[in-house]
Amino acid sequence: MEQLSLFTQETDLNAPLASRLRPQTLDDYIGQEHLVGQGKMLRQMLQRDRISSMIFWGPPGVGKTTLARIIANMTHSSFIDFSAVTSGIKEIKDVMKQAEYDRLSGLHTIVFVDEIHRFNKAQQDAFLPYVEKGSIILIGATTENPSFEINSALLSRCKVFVLNPLTEMDLRKLLHHALTDKKGLGNMNVHIEERLLNAIAAFGNGDARTALNTLDMAVLNGEMQPDGSIVVKEELLEQCTGKKMLLYDRNGEEHYNLISALHKSMRNSDPDAAIYWLARMLEAGEDPLYIARRLIRFASEDVGIADSQALQVAVAAYQACHFNGMPECDVNLTHAVVYLSMAPKSNALYVGYGRAKADAKTMFSEPVPLQIRNAVTDLMQSLHYGEGYQYAHDTEEKLTAMTCLPDSLKDRVYYEPGVQGKEAAVKEKLEQVKAFRRQNAPRCSD
Repeated sequence: MEQLSLFTQETDLNAPLASRLRPQTLDDYIGQEHLVGQGKMLRQMLQRDRISSMIFWGPPGVGKTTLARIIANMTHSSFIDFSAVTSGIKEIKDVMKQAEYDRLSGLHTIVFVDEIHRFNKAQQDAFLPYVEKGSIILIGATTENPSFEINSALLSRCKVFVLNPLTEMDLRKLLHHALTDKKGLGNMNVHIEERLLNAIAAFGNGDARTALNTLDMAVLNGEMQPDGSIVVKEELLEQCTGKKMLLYDRNGEEHYNLISALHKSMRNSDPDAAIYWLARMLEAGEDPLYIARRLIRFASEDVGIADSQALQVAVAAYQACHFNGMPECDVNLTHAVVYLSMAPKSNALYVGYGRAKADAKTMFSEPVPLQIRNAVTDLMQSLHYGEGYQYAHDTEEKLTAMTCLPDSLKDRVYYEPGVQGKEAAVKEKLEQVKAFRRQNAPRCSD
């Protein structure tokens, strides 16, 4: 547990670079524009000094602790830094007792709990009465979904703010700041190519702490020149990161070329090529969750009903990437890529939705047939809502000849199953269904 006054600053030059550069104001804070940009909710709450208990949810290194400390400075409150790893109920109650005393003296207390999801139910419950009374303003930080990890009673009294991974542009800005700020590396004459800074930003993968620690290590081990300057070369940076500096612009043409190569290799049932393109992307620093999202799309677009298990495999791979991160999730993605490559292929869902989308855009006012409308009021019943509805479960075949499309579209065909994998059985079943409806369709009277 650490208690910081308003004027506490980390200026120890032996401290980690990320600590030395920790911003003190919102104007110096990088990232999370959706929360602290001009006119955004959190900034307005701070400017009006009307903050309430809150939870910051986001991945490591995105500024959760920094934002909590800035809040303490802006609100002129006593700031208590709790560790969910080392603090027990006794420590919590001792601090709450002091906070209650301070409240009666007119002093606000902000209690910051890092990794609040590590507190058990009893520890979390210990905060509850003090949050309710206003003795403390609780700010919790978590990398886990608070809906599952924080007691509902405590969570209901906190506003949840989601912090996003920093963009590469954010990280590049942070790295340039580190090289010029006197609290950082500004007192050193460091020479490092812009492309290497870009590579560090990509390697950081949204984590400011990782990016700054990598830069710090590279500079401390750089080549000292006769004039006292320090040169950071590519070979050294590769040693610091443990990987080749494969320069890769996630927003550039090569990004789209590689994901296209992966997609088309899987579509062509070529697992060797698919694994290669996967490795090219991962080893260059691509976000594994981005790849996993593309695999989920592929599972329905290119495999579909031919093997519905493909979608489950792709979603499971996404979850594995979320749980494991890199490098452990590389084999999870490989699992999914090979499965999708070897799965039977069908684009019937993709084509079917495309046809329906075209009709929906040009015939968007077609009325819902009366027989499949819900008659939930007397007025609706008087207007014949639900009249003629046939309940499929009441029939032996579990099937009726009732029309569900608007009259203007009654003969439209959107889904045409193929004959690959399990879709062949679906095709046979659909043909039987359509034959039944033709045979049992109501006859027009002469």
